[in-house]
Amino acid sequence: MVSINDILIIIGEIAVAIGVITDVIAAIGMLRFPNFFVRLHAATVGTIGGAVVPILGAALIAAGAEFLGPYRWFMAGSSVITAILILILAPTGTHVLARAAHRSKAAKVEPKVVDMLEEKERRNAE
Repeated sequence: MVSINDILIIIGEIAVAIGVITDVIAAIGMLRFPNFFVRLHAATVGTIGGAVVPILGAALIAAGAEFLGPYRWFMAGSSVITAILILILAPTGTHVLARAAHRSKAAKVEPKVVDMLEEKERRNAE
């Protein structure tokens, strides 16, 4: 008979596998995408899908691992907190990097349809 612990471990292993696949896709995107800003998007996808999802999977595995005893809840809880922090901080850091690269003109924005930041800077300079 399958117990809830076995189900937690299986779901956790699937989450870790999804994280591996997401990391591989993000790495391919980092190599293939044309400019800095699109590559930054691939890096963020790799961080969220390749770090948060496997950490949550590790939390599920820890919650289902009876041999850890009472420490399994410490490991599961700390994994969930870590995943939440990464989920909050990774997009924020990516946004800061993109804005700094745009403001310093270190990376060209091509192809460009609309650039609201450039228009705002031009209006502020006048």
